[in-house]
Amino acid sequence: MAMNLGSGSGGDEEPLTEMNMTPLIDVMLVLLIMFIITIPIQTHAVKMNMPVGPSVTPPKPPEIVRIDVDFDGTIGWNGTIIADRNELEAKLATIAALPDQPEVHLRPNKLVTYKVVAMILASAQRLGVTKIGIVGNEQFL
Repeated sequence: MAMNLGSGSGGDEEPLTEMNMTPLIDVMLVLLIMFIITIPIQTHAVKMNMPVGPSVTPPKPPEIVRIDVDFDGTIGWNGTIIADRNELEAKLATIAALPDQPEVHLRPNKLVTYKVVAMILASAQRLGVTKIGIVGNEQFL
C-alpha cells in the first residue's frame, strides 16, 4: 500500500512505503490497560471442606528386647545376665509365642566369637522369632 502525500506540486518525492505504527501502538496500549483493569484479581487459595471425625491416636512405639553379647560370650537380656542357653531359649520361646512379637535387637561386642552370635541367631530362627536384627554394626567398620 503506497500513499502519496505530497504538496500537490508533483515532483521528485517518492511515495511512502511504510505504514505509520504510532496509532496501532496507541490502540494496543489502551486495550492492554483495559484488560488489566477489567480482569479480576485471582486468589490462589484453595478452599477445602475436610471431614471431621474421631481423633486418631498415634500408634504405640514397638516394644524392643535388647540382647547384649559381651566379649567373653556372656549374654544379657535387657540388662540382666542370662545364665545358660536354656534360659535364653525359654525367653525366646515366650517372645515367639506372642501374636505381636517385639523387636529383638542383638548387639554383639566387637571381640566376641562368631559362634556365640550364630548360636543366638539359630535359636531365634528355630523357635520362630521373626523380628530380629543386629544393631551396632558401625563398630565393625
